[in-house]
Amino acid sequence: MSDLAWLSRSALLVGNDGIDLLQQKHVLVVGLGGVGSFAAEFICRSGVGEMTIVDGDVVDPSNRNRQLPALATNHGVSKAQIMQERLLAINPELKLHVVEDFLTPQKCREILATKFDYVMDCIDSITPKVTLLSTALQFNLPIVSSMGAGGKLDPTKLRTTYLTDTYQCVFAQYVRKRLKKLGNASTIKAVFSIEEVMKESLIMTDGSNFKRSAYGTISYLPAAFGGVCASVVIRDLLGYKVDIEKRPERISKKAIAKSKKKDQNKDK
Repeated sequence: MSDLAWLSRSALLVGNDGIDLLQQKHVLVVGLGGVGSFAAEFICRSGVGEMTIVDGDVVDPSNRNRQLPALATNHGVSKAQIMQERLLAINPELKLHVVEDFLTPQKCREILATKFDYVMDCIDSITPKVTLLSTALQFNLPIVSSMGAGGKLDPTKLRTTYLTDTYQCVFAQYVRKRLKKLGNASTIKAVFSIEEVMKESLIMTDGSNFKRSAYGTISYLPAAFGGVCASVVIRDLLGYKVDIEKRPERISKKAIAKSKKKDQNKDK
């Protein structure tokens, strides 16, 4: 029989029934960078009984300012392997599945053939992110997706809404455009920031792993994104309310007007 005494403080909040419920759940975390590594640990420490983690990358020196697996002693080591060791050290009884691969459409379909109770999208590149989200929608899986954490400093500006209602986040805008033809994209919960991006922090990259550019990052902000994403998953699994940010009316009206104008131009 499992020893759940280590979750006694959590049980004070969600009850023993809540802990038992989380023990029965299987959560997928894709992307183990600044957002996903913390999100995965928070899910593990919440008492979820089964997890699958996915990442094909290795630790780079530039990861050390914000990513949980990254240390001065493990450059070049698989992030998935490091997180595997860490999560099992937290909960040795965790049923943990590890996928050390980047997300291709075929790999995505293979992974999502498993029935997950929740999908956590912590990918920071558009193409694999859209692949994961569109495939998860096809499988009708509950999803929370992290939007852009780069170029920002203020964790109090984080919000949760549905993907189609995100605003003031360029990264979310790109994702919305790629998924706009999918009618159920509005079911994706998204964690985003309304803070203005510090554009001067942008750098161009070599284009590897689907990334052509990157914004500067600070230690705590990706972790904050991971915490909010994890909280959405845990609250949804337990049936607790998740407050949804409403798009400001001025932005909604502007978006509607822009959409109508585009439709009128198509009819001409």
